[in-house]
Amino acid sequence: MKILDFPGGDELHHYKKSLVLRFAGARDVLSTGPNNGGLRRDLTAVFNNDCNPGGGMPCDIEAETYEKHMELLASKQLGLDPKTCTGLSTAAHMENAAIEYMKYEDFTVTAIVTAGINVNAVRVGDPTTWHERAGNYFEVMSGTINIMLHIDADLAPGALVNALVTCTEAKTAAVQELLAPSRYSHGLATGSGTDGTIVISNPESPVYLTNAGKHCKLGEYIGLVVKKAVKQALYNHCYMGPEYQHDILNRMDRFGITRDHLWERYQKLCKERQQPVGKWSDFVTCLDRIKRDDRLVTYTSLFAHLLDQMDWGMLGVKEASEAAKQILQLAGMPVQCWKSCEEIQPGDAVDTEDAIAWLVDRYGDCLVDWIYHKC
Repeated sequence: MKILDFPGGDELHHYKKSLVLRFAGARDVLSTGPNNGGLRRDLTAVFNNDCNPGGGMPCDIEAETYEKHMELLASKQLGLDPKTCTGLSTAAHMENAAIEYMKYEDFTVTAIVTAGINVNAVRVGDPTTWHERAGNYFEVMSGTINIMLHIDADLAPGALVNALVTCTEAKTAAVQELLAPSRYSHGLATGSGTDGTIVISNPESPVYLTNAGKHCKLGEYIGLVVKKAVKQALYNHCYMGPEYQHDILNRMDRFGITRDHLWERYQKLCKERQQPVGKWSDFVTCLDRIKRDDRLVTYTSLFAHLLDQMDWGMLGVKEASEAAKQILQLAGMPVQCWKSCEEIQPGDAVDTEDAIAWLVDRYGDCLVDWIYHKC
């Protein structure tokens, strides 16, 4: 099924769990795809494929290498010449793709994005466990942001690479503006661990552009369409957006503040005070009642950002701990359980990671104490 016509005659089709962009002429393509990736001008199509078999089953490949798998997919399922196409793979459904388009005076920019990030979100530089060796490949995971960026203008080779940089920055800006948490550290995500991007420009266009950076209109429009498309795709696939993130657990789970963790703290607090623990269902009901409270979410957000700034070396332990206590007081939490910040200044607690853990514990103590009095 054809779903979009581009200036210059290119067409976007949706079939066989894939979005296929077919070219009407010669195109410059810069791709991270495993098959025919890199900079090419001999391709006739690009694609994004949903490899999700369903039922919570992992994505798998049908050949000895990921590259060969994508070649088989192109030829057997999509009817493409594997020598003249490149593609991306994801577990996100193509029905949830977001398409954004903007036109300036003499060029157009279109972003076609599929996105998931709940499982595979990662901050650049996070610890990893996989190293590529001959014969192994990285499994496509359920969280992937794939972008096909179509620019109807003739871009100089350097500008095409510059467009990829600007596109990547726009993706990261979208993810950070949503405060998406890394699943491999307590940092904010900058993308997923398996993101892919394909940038297409039209050498047959009479419009020749030499720059795609953030000071020119092309760079501005790339930033606008990619940010908007990434955010919409994340909402389409996993409902991530301002409303979804307006939740203290979604703001703090990257630091280990989860429902189960709070329940354990709550049980411990009840035992310390020699009070009946009560039912799990009652605890959850109380937590659900407060977790989206405007005031609590606002000050929890400030608390989390305080931890981030301390992690980045922008704030010291003492000043951050003092401000953290004030923030929780403003949130209306009881802070009687707050221990003196002097405890985290000497010894091994000077370590930033230890200090963050200490402050997260104080947040959990105060929140559970609040729940104790409200339930």
